[in-house]
Amino acid sequence: MSVDAVGGAQAPATSALPLFYRAPVVLHARAHAGWRLKEGDLGFAAHTPYVPLVVGEIGEASRSYPVLFARDASVPVALLSLSQGANLFVDNGQWESGHYVPAYVRRYPFGFVPVQGTDRLALALDTASERLVREDDGQGWPLFEGDAPSELTRQALQLCEVYKSEFDTTTAFVDALVAHDLLVERRAGATLADGRQYAVDGFRVVDPERFMALDEATVLQWHRNGWLALVNLHLVSLGRLGELMERQQRAGPAVA
Repeated sequence: MSVDAVGGAQAPATSALPLFYRAPVVLHARAHAGWRLKEGDLGFAAHTPYVPLVVGEIGEASRSYPVLFARDASVPVALLSLSQGANLFVDNGQWESGHYVPAYVRRYPFGFVPVQGTDRLALALDTASERLVREDDGQGWPLFEGDAPSELTRQALQLCEVYKSEFDTTTAFVDALVAHDLLVERRAGATLADGRQYAVDGFRVVDPERFMALDEATVLQWHRNGWLALVNLHLVSLGRLGELMERQQRAGPAVA
């Protein structure tokens, strides 16, 4: 995600590496024998104004954040700030209590990477994470026990597999929105009481009129898929933009 000159949030641009990940490598028992993962906080997410979502968490996320669609990739995202390099929900490494922490954040530093020449994915780890300990000094939890994945690694694999499955479902949902030409680009701007200006740009939202004009067969199929509820949750979440503006106002100039 980039930010324009007046401090407005823009949709994430295509990047060679996923958000947060700097040096992901496939986990391997021999290469990472003795490696451990120690306790850590969510400070790595303190400087991102958005986080990707999958369909299974749109409901919970919509209670705290505006849920928008990135203009280029059209993936759902939770908007966390209106300013560059800031997440208004993380302070001193802690996500604010009472607000949903997206699965994309919770799975880090684990993730999936494609296996070259195949359609398979492999469990990976961001080796740039400060939580990693490369020698067995007793800190944290082991990634492997001999040649077998540890309980920590098995849990991470399960979380990433669930996320991947949800991501595939999310892709089908977004593809349907695009196929029915429901996503339209919107830009919202505001000037806060202290003179700071913000513009939310480069995102798309579902057009309510086009949504209401869907034919009966599509409405029935979307109801069975659970997509009607997802669209309504997205539309209701747009009311959170006003709350985000108020939060930005309270954050003060230091964040901007």
